Amino acid sequence: MLLINLGTPDSTSPRDVRRYLAEFLSDPRVIEIPRLAWQPILRGAILTTRPKRSAHAYAQVWSAEGSPLAAITARQARALANAFGPQVTVDWAMRYGRPAIGDRLRALKEAGCGRILLSPLYPQYCAATTATANDQAFAALARMRWQPAVRTLPPYYDEPAYIDALKQSVEEALATLDFEPQALVASFHGMPQRTLELGDPYHCHCQKTARLLGQELGRELMVAFQSRFGRAKWLEPATDATLAALPGKGIGRVAIVAPGFSADCLETLEELAIRGRETFLAAGGTHFAYLQCLNDSAVGIAMLRQILNRELAGWNAAP
Repeated sequence: MLLINLGTPDSTSPRDVRRYLAEFLSDPRVIEIPRLAWQPILRGAILTTRPKRSAHAYAQVWSAEGSPLAAITARQARALANAFGPQVTVDWAMRYGRPAIGDRLRALKEAGCGRILLSPLYPQYCAATTATANDQAFAALARMRWQPAVRTLPPYYDEPAYIDALKQSVEEALATLDFEPQALVASFHGMPQRTLELGDPYHCHCQKTARLLGQELGRELMVAFQSRFGRAKWLEPATDATLAALPGKGIGRVAIVAPGFSADCLETLEELAIRGRETFLAAGGTHFAYLQCLNDSAVGIAMLRQILNRELAGWNAAP
């Protein structure tokens, strides 16, 4: 089994961040602009200015374990190591950066794994996340003469186990706060509006996750989309604009959760927990809380074990 998440630079140095961004922003699944038009823009203004800013952002969330996303994904893999019986090996990889998907697939094959479950840890399906992770795995498989059998983990945006895990996690986090939020915002990673118009189900998946979670919590969630990039129209409402507008509507206490992320990362720890807080308080808010992702929590690992075990059906005789 190979757990897959988005990716991370090797360090907070601008050079490593530049290398990571070059790979990430060169993916045609991520930037759907003809390569001949996009590459001069990427290699020019973007990769000469953005790495330094991004490196500063990474430095604010980097830990002794390194990148939060890589560290948490590794912990998830370790927590699941013995969950499916001794015959199942659990490994992990990043779509961009290291450890690379192709490298880990070859390692699993060399270790004797004849059946591999590719598990992109994205609850909501998006071509720029789930599909590109699978694309990279299939590209590696295409270079193998003797390929293992492969399955892919489907999106789990409306899985009862996932919604219940989110409910438990949110309720536990809210119980630790010293204030009662007037609003609960569900922030999902943004995507260009044209992805919805082209048939990508991501927006619908996000809306359904928020609706189901709200039903379980007994309160409505405000849905917003973060991480806008470039001049194109993106899914709305934007998270930063939503946070800035709430105090003007009489909402001074807010909590924000990121149900689309299986592990905390730059986009949650810096963009939401740090810059989101600054935006909200600068607009007149008084109390702000960011609620952590499921990460390698007990409820998060139990949820992953349940949905992954189902996808192993017929391959595995785990209890």
